[in-house]
Amino acid sequence: MKPFELAPLPYAYDYLEPVIDAETMKLHHDKHHQAYVNNLNAAIAKYPDLPYGCVDCILGDIANVPEDIRQAVINNGGGHKNHTMFWEIMTKPDTSKLQGPLKEAIDADLGGYDAFVESFSNAAATRFGSGWAWLVVNKDGKLEVTSTANQDNPLLEGKTAILCLDVWEHAYYLHYQNRRPDYIKEFFRVINWDKVSENYEKALKPHHQ
Repeated sequence: MKPFELAPLPYAYDYLEPVIDAETMKLHHDKHHQAYVNNLNAAIAKYPDLPYGCVDCILGDIANVPEDIRQAVINNGGGHKNHTMFWEIMTKPDTSKLQGPLKEAIDADLGGYDAFVESFSNAAATRFGSGWAWLVVNKDGKLEVTSTANQDNPLLEGKTAILCLDVWEHAYYLHYQNRRPDYIKEFFRVINWDKVSENYEKALKPHHQ
């Protein structure tokens, strides 16, 4: 039984500046994300038959997680999975370009890049309280913009996330204070489209088998 572990950030704390500051990244990754990992390990410790080390397996089969730990697993397993993706889909500001099959799919399914930006920004801005905005591949293999509360992951609805934005206040408050719309607008500068495209290709595989 190997517990879940927090991987290091894939870049330096200040890598995303000026969009996201180093102090926020350090606090967000080292404290908030670590707490989700610790709490997830504590929740599943008494059930050695659960698929340790595979958060997708646990969240994707949430109905079979024992009821006394189910909400803790949704909250903390989701927190771990969501943040892991969040770190990976960002890169140095203004260095990544949307292209290839993902661009074609955004044009076909969402009405083009500008319409996607508007829809995703709205999902992030109107999520009441804490939560996430998502670009997902739905059960039909089509792209969809959605949002979830707290640390819920789209896997709980049978959808596969390929891009996410954390709109919990701890993700932006040190730098943007209460200006969530400014944070959302700046986020598009740091999206790592190569990684999102890779996530898209992986998400499509079950639909092509």
